[in-house]
Amino acid sequence: MDATDQALLTRLRENARAPVAELARALGLSRTTVQSRIARLEASGVVAGYTVKVSEAHARGEVMAYVMITVRPKQTGIVSSAVRKFPAVRRLESVSGAFDLLALAAASSMAELDAVIDAIGELEGVERTTSSIVLSTKFDR
Repeated sequence: MDATDQALLTRLRENARAPVAELARALGLSRTTVQSRIARLEASGVVAGYTVKVSEAHARGEVMAYVMITVRPKQTGIVSSAVRKFPAVRRLESVSGAFDLLALAAASSMAELDAVIDAIGELEGVERTTSSIVLSTKFDR
C-alpha cells in the first residue's frame, strides 16, 4: 500500500459514497486507476466494507460513554459475546493496559446510558467497569 492508497482511504473514510470521478479529481488520477485501486483494496481485505456515518445533528441527541471493562481470567469470549447483544454498544475492542475491553456505548438519555453501563457491569465474567462520558468530539474520521 502506497501513499496514493493511503490518500484514497482517507477520502473514503470521509465519504465512502463519493463518486469515483470525484475521488479521481481529488487525487489527480484517472477514474479507471481509482476503480482498480478500490477493487484491489477490497480484494486484499484492506477495505472490509462500507458503513453509515450518522449526522452530527442526530449524534447530538445521544450521550456516549467509553466503558473500560476488566474481565475475569479466561472470560473474555463469554463477555464479548454478551456485550455484542447490547444494541447500545457501538464498538468493542480488546486493549492492553489496566483494562481488557473497551466499549463505546451510545444512548438517547443519561438514564438509558446508565442502565447499559450497569448491565455490562453485571455480566458474568466482568470483574469491574470504569466509564468516561464523552463531552464532545473534536474530529471523527
